[in-house]
Amino acid sequence: MGSYAYKYCMCFTRKFRSPDTQPPPDVRAAFLTLSVSSSSSHNHDGLRRFLSQLQGEPPSEVDRILALLSTSGGIARLVSSAAPTIDDFFGFLFSADLNPPIANQVHQDMSAPFSHYYIYTGHNSYLTGNQLNSNSSDIPIIKALQSGVRVIELDMWPNSAKNNVDILHGGTLTAPIEIIRCLKSIKDYAFFASTYPLVITLEDHLTPDLQAKVAEMLVETFGDLLYIPSSDPLNEFPSPEALKKKIIISTKPPQEYKEFLKDKDKHNINGGIAHLVEEGNLRRIDSNAEESDGKDELDGEDEEDSDEDDSQFQHDIACEYRKLITIHAGKPKGHLRDALKVDPDKVRRLSLSETQLAKATASHGADVIRFTQKNILRVYPKGTRIYSSNYDPMNAWTHGAQMVAFNMQGHDKALRLMQGFFRANGGCGYVKKPDFLLRTGPNGEAFDPKAIMPVKKTLKVKVYMGDGWRMDFSKTHFDTFSPPDFYTRVGIAGVQADCVMKKTRTIEDQWVPVWDEEFTFPLTVPELAVLRIEVKDYDMSEKPDFGGQTSLPVWELKQGIRAVPLHDRRGSRYKSVRLLMRFQLL
Repeated sequence: MGSYAYKYCMCFTRKFRSPDTQPPPDVRAAFLTLSVSSSSSHNHDGLRRFLSQLQGEPPSEVDRILALLSTSGGIARLVSSAAPTIDDFFGFLFSADLNPPIANQVHQDMSAPFSHYYIYTGHNSYLTGNQLNSNSSDIPIIKALQSGVRVIELDMWPNSAKNNVDILHGGTLTAPIEIIRCLKSIKDYAFFASTYPLVITLEDHLTPDLQAKVAEMLVETFGDLLYIPSSDPLNEFPSPEALKKKIIISTKPPQEYKEFLKDKDKHNINGGIAHLVEEGNLRRIDSNAEESDGKDELDGEDEEDSDEDDSQFQHDIACEYRKLITIHAGKPKGHLRDALKVDPDKVRRLSLSETQLAKATASHGADVIRFTQKNILRVYPKGTRIYSSNYDPMNAWTHGAQMVAFNMQGHDKALRLMQGFFRANGGCGYVKKPDFLLRTGPNGEAFDPKAIMPVKKTLKVKVYMGDGWRMDFSKTHFDTFSPPDFYTRVGIAGVQADCVMKKTRTIEDQWVPVWDEEFTFPLTVPELAVLRIEVKDYDMSEKPDFGGQTSLPVWELKQGIRAVPLHDRRGSRYKSVRLLMRFQLL
């Protein structure tokens, strides 16, 4: 690897010699087994045995890997008649593309109803930055779709001339964008990352004539991609498999506009808002800014109106709009128990803020889980998160909430956890909920995430070494006068009993740190556990520098020695940076 020279005190040069990258002892031991079990003419026999027995790969995956290796340069010697070397074997194991930590194919049953899946969900998908004064654009929508998001949210408002529809965050200073531009971009990128259905949640603040105009735009833009339900309402949601390459609309059923105005006046707590709306200075009170008063009931100031609509107030002009709605959304006013009642004749979507969800799960946790077994629960960030930060999604996931809406502009730890969770199932944007969240006991008992539970599985994680920073970063990116001092943090995000973070020792002045340390994590609910991995550069006088991160769903981890690619703060994968690790789930 050579040496690295750093200027010191302007007059001196410090040289650091980096040793050649050596395979860890476990890799050498595995190669020895591989060599002993192979004949000189059939190297692939030993490798096949290694992949099957030590790496736990199924036969079909073994065949795929062997086929890939045959075209992988020097590594091809592993499956050829030529004698492979330890470096060939090490190169294969340290390749994030050939030896990844999780599968990249869809493998879960996708034929169950929609309500049986967690769905990768965005919040205010059109915003370019903060929730207060950033621009509205189709660019963040495109980026979300490219990253695998399956639920896009659009807030619809009449434009200033009242003759067309704008997308913007009402009640704020965010600049609008015409809805048609958003719809065209959605069509172009809807199935870029996944062939499974895309849901568009429409927050509707339109007059009936504009609702009809939106219906026309939806039909003309999406054509055969648009799913139109056969019944209204549905008594069971379709499956993701049945709706592949379909776009689904979710919103509240249309109501007479004067009823909307009447309802807004009734619940308006700020007397100065009415004339501001009329003047166009503010489009609405931010729906997320109003929080519950703490009582065992749902407040009326929410982004959704009641899904109970009186047919006498419906205009014929809105009928075309209504029939396009697959997932009826709304929020019945009243007590939590009423909001969470399961109707045997129809399914619906209920929206709660993160604050309302916390109150609902604290007092009616079992009701929330029973509701989500058939219906859809959407959780969105509270209105005070004006800088597009996010909340811990675990409370929502452990209670079965399918649409945990996140600000994709936030780039915080919570979003990294969300990104890691949805790397499961081939990154298709749909993850099957655990069976214990889909069933109830003979007396209606439901899973209790707060209960004390025995350890079900034990995860062993060994961190061997890391590499790639010297290719992806400048020589002085981490330290001006020396190579970086890397350490790795490894931990679990999940139910409270499973949450923990541990760290390796710090390796000083090395671009290729070797830790060779193992950690053990007892897990009570491995089905919802996410492995968090972070690499940092230690700095005695300042905050540690960021060196990469990833999150991986524990239940998807492949056993054995794996190459783990790391990502930047935004979740984009580095070109070269990766760790060599070993996983065992016992």
